[in-house]
Order: sequence, then C-alpha cells, then structure tokens
Amino acid sequence: MTLSELTEIPEPAVAEFPERKLPEILGDPDEGLAIKQAVRERLLVQKQAVSRGQRGQSLHELVREIGLD
Repeated sequence: MTLSELTEIPEPAVAEFPERKLPEILGDPDEGLAIKQAVRERLLVQKQAVSRGQRGQSLHELVREIGLD
C-alpha cells in the first residue's frame, strides 16, 4: 500500500478499531516467511512453560535488572 492510498482511507474506519483495521489494511509483512528452526524450538519451549503455569520475569524485575529504574 502506498502512502497516498493510506491517506485516502476514511479516518473513522481506522480510528474506530485501529488494532484490527491496520493489520487488515496493511497486511502482515512477515506473511509467507519461514521461521528458523531455533526460533520455532524456543517458541515451543516457551509455550510449554506457559501451559505449565510458568511465567517469565515481571516488567518491574526486568527494568531493575537493566538499570532503568
């Protein structure tokens, strides 16, 4: 989609549900790309951990760890 095409979209169509409309209008830039095996494996491990009730670091812990607090 070009910039001129994007500016022609009626504002209410985008403003009402931007989290749903923009991906619908612009499409998925990653569509059709392959996922590397290492990424696939990491996602599967993460999915299994979440299904067991495990969670990652909280945002507060991460902010403290990287020194942004």
